[in-house]
Amino acid sequence: MIPLRDENPTSRTPLLTFLIIVACVAAYFGPQQGVSDQNQALEFNLEWAAIPCEINTGEPLSVPEIENTFARGDTEACVDDDGAVQSLFPDKSPYLGILTSMFLHGSLLHLLGNMWFLWIFGNNIEDRLGHLSFGAFYLLGGIFATTAHYLVQPDRTVPVVGASGAIAAIMGAYAVWYPNAPVRTLIFYFLRDISAKWFLGIWFVTQFFTGTDSGVAWMAHVGGFVFGAVVGIVLRE
Repeated sequence: MIPLRDENPTSRTPLLTFLIIVACVAAYFGPQQGVSDQNQALEFNLEWAAIPCEINTGEPLSVPEIENTFARGDTEACVDDDGAVQSLFPDKSPYLGILTSMFLHGSLLHLLGNMWFLWIFGNNIEDRLGHLSFGAFYLLGGIFATTAHYLVQPDRTVPVVGASGAIAAIMGAYAVWYPNAPVRTLIFYFLRDISAKWFLGIWFVTQFFTGTDSGVAWMAHVGGFVFGAVVGIVLRE
């Protein structure tokens, strides 16, 4: 199912939603496209993305952990060495990576998909919360999503990139606040208007059928959605 638009008018211009989209697009076509090969792309993600093992140990991945992960296929090669082993990026802050990873994407399709969902559902959440509160909600949703992914796989040594966790938080709040808003959806070759509660509910359930081998941080999606739904319930009038 691909959402094309929602029938849910707003009363204010979604400035922050637009700025987040600009930031993500600029990051992808700027620093990320500045790398010339696959190895440099990997190094870029290792330097700037969130990595559960680093959050767990508080230290950047060591060279042996990187080699075991990407040369030998051990995606849980995490070892707490207290910084005794050389790191490729010794000055990296593992916790800052939680924030920077929200603006990075693994491919153009990844970027376009996330930004499309953000544009469709984000404007109404920003309209309801206001610009500054929406910004705080977005960042907290992304942090909560990454934390959920970390708690499930604390020893994982693969970088996590993408705004999908924060966007999932937006979708969770949308499901609570606008459950009956029609979402024009492309289903195979057919266009249908589906209530947001059904579209978002189906999306949420499908996350549990996405395995870790797919490369999708599905628990980040679940965690972000739950965070957004809880905030939506708490702030529901």
